[in-house]
Amino acid sequence: MVRRAKTTDVPAIARLVNLYAQQGELLPLTLQELADRVGDFHVVEQDGQIAGVCSLFVYGADLAEIRSLAVRPECEGKGIGRAVTEACIAVAKQRPIRRVFALTYKPAFFERLGFRVVDRLTLPEKVWKDCRQCSKWDHCDEVAVLLEL
Repeated sequence: MVRRAKTTDVPAIARLVNLYAQQGELLPLTLQELADRVGDFHVVEQDGQIAGVCSLFVYGADLAEIRSLAVRPECEGKGIGRAVTEACIAVAKQRPIRRVFALTYKPAFFERLGFRVVDRLTLPEKVWKDCRQCSKWDHCDEVAVLLEL
C-alpha cells in the first residue's frame, strides 16, 4: 500500500501538496524542489492515482521533520495519512534519529501516533531554518508536535 515515491510521481505529488498550499495549510513546493527531494517522500497509490503523500526531512544526527503530509480530500478518513506518516517514522527509526517533529493544524492526528505538543521554540533547527522566513512568523498558528523515538 505505501511505497517510496518515484520521479514519475513528482507531478502528482506537486498537485496534491499545492492543493493544500493554496489553502494555507502546507508550504508550496515546485516541481524542481520535489524532484530534488523525491527520495524523502512516501506515497499511497490507489487506482493509479496518488492518494496520499508524506516526507521526512532530516535535520541532523538526531532530528527529523514530518513534512508535506497530504491526502486527497475524497480519500480522507481511510488511514492513508497515518500509513504514510508511519512509513516516514519507520525510516527515522532505521537511522540514529531520536526525535521527529511536525508543525501542524491537526495536532490530534499526531497525538494519536504518540507525538506530544511542544513549544516550537524548542526546535531551533526548524525555527532558524524555515520559520524565520515565513510570512506567519509573528502570528504562527501551527502547533509543534514531537515524537521521541
